[in-house]
Amino acid sequence: MSDTVRKPSRIRFALLIFCFVYPMVTILLYGLVVMTPDWALWQRSLVLVPIIIVMMVFVIVPIIQRYMNRWITKPA
Repeated sequence: MSDTVRKPSRIRFALLIFCFVYPMVTILLYGLVVMTPDWALWQRSLVLVPIIIVMMVFVIVPIIQRYMNRWITKPA
């Protein structure tokens, strides 16, 4: 039996997370600044962070795991 176990590359996974999250944060932040011009930074963060976390847990990470699994795993 020559099945090789492939273990995930943390560097590749982190790179993909960055590529998905950075544009999302930037776009949401620009939109939030326009809608809340008088808010302090901590107030914007209080709104932005839960949105980002939900998007990561339920959208971004599952998409990465489903469609990029071959690339993020490497032969052991």
